Amino acid sequence: MSRMLRRGIILAAEHYNDSLPVNLGSGDEISIRSLVETISRLTDFEGEIFWNSDRPNNQPRRALDTTRSRQLFGFRPRTTLEEGLRQTTEWYRQRRAE
Repeated sequence: MSRMLRRGIILAAEHYNDSLPVNLGSGDEISIRSLVETISRLTDFEGEIFWNSDRPNNQPRRALDTTRSRQLFGFRPRTTLEEGLRQTTEWYRQRRAE
């Protein structure tokens, strides 16, 4: 788990007591293709990626709205999306090996 995510969870646990969902993340917008390529690179994925061209109107980009976490308990990301993905990948690999 990335340090950014841990910090966000701790801030939420200490300062947030509501039922509204809150996004923790960088808030960076990224294309789905770029996200897949980044995750593939970070995980050393060597398989083939297939894109479903039957659904050309799906969302080509994503961005979390992190407004609530900033306003409700002061969370501001200190880590880029790629660095957070790298840390999460490392965290998973360590746990999977255990």
